[in-house]
Amino acid sequence: MNVFCILAKLFIIYMIHSWFLIANPVSGNKKLSKNWKEIEQLLNEKNIDFSYAFTQYSKHEIELVHTAIQQGYRNIISVGGDGTLHHVVNGIMKQRYVKTSDITVGVIPLGTGNDWIKTYNIPNNIKKTINLIAGNSTILQDIGHLKLSKTSAYFNNVAGIGYDGYVVNKLNKLKKFGSVAYLLSGIAGLLLYKKTTFKIDINNQSFETKCLMTLFGICKYSAGGMQLTDYKDSTNGLFDITIAKNLSFCNLLFNLKKLYSGLITKHKKVETHLSNELLITPINFNNQPFIQADGELIGQGKVKASVIKGAINFITP
Repeated sequence: MNVFCILAKLFIIYMIHSWFLIANPVSGNKKLSKNWKEIEQLLNEKNIDFSYAFTQYSKHEIELVHTAIQQGYRNIISVGGDGTLHHVVNGIMKQRYVKTSDITVGVIPLGTGNDWIKTYNIPNNIKKTINLIAGNSTILQDIGHLKLSKTSAYFNNVAGIGYDGYVVNKLNKLKKFGSVAYLLSGIAGLLLYKKTTFKIDINNQSFETKCLMTLFGICKYSAGGMQLTDYKDSTNGLFDITIAKNLSFCNLLFNLKKLYSGLITKHKKVETHLSNELLITPINFNNQPFIQADGELIGQGKVKASVIKGAINFITP
């Protein structure tokens, strides 16, 4: 074996155990500037070999992921909130260099809501999450795919169409208020959002309903800690689907606790389903509802959602 081959094998081994860290400087009201030195120190203390890059513009994570994978990295750390993780996941799913299941993602949460980590009881604490990354315990999680008329996207947590998309569209102006921003924008949305009639195709059935929103989740929490789907399992290849029909402002106000406990799915105006795909078509062409995924605005109008089973490894306790 020549020297070149030996060096090539050593490089591959090195890259397999190295991490590429993608950090969003504006997540969680710019928490990164306060915590970056601590993150570097703790990673070094745990002998975690890493390189890093800071995002410089919207969706920059996707480009950084592609570059990292091309360079040989197979382990990525997302430093930021649910939006940062969403774009990291999209970067992994859209690349064609390696199988997505060959990639492992760890999260250091610095966002506003940090909803994805709640499903796995990942602590909202820098030191504890770095300890988890050092432990390298993983779960092979499903990923959702959205296909719209003019775009497509992947998601790792919860997506939806209708009221929740409207709220996300308004949320950016309120993020400075932290996690309470979800509640504030939610209340404002209930007063202003006009319900839409959807044609929903699911499990070989087709029906029309006037709907506040339809949600489809891989994981359990969204909207700042709310449980809006009847969560089962993030690895079973199925969406947990919630169709919230003609719920009023008063319905939600009087059931506020149930939004956080998950019991809202038992309300008489709410129905739940399990499926690996669904198609939602708004009937009113003059009112094209917004579609959100992981708290990020994706687009408007008709959407087809499908599950990609066992797509990405995530670091979990």
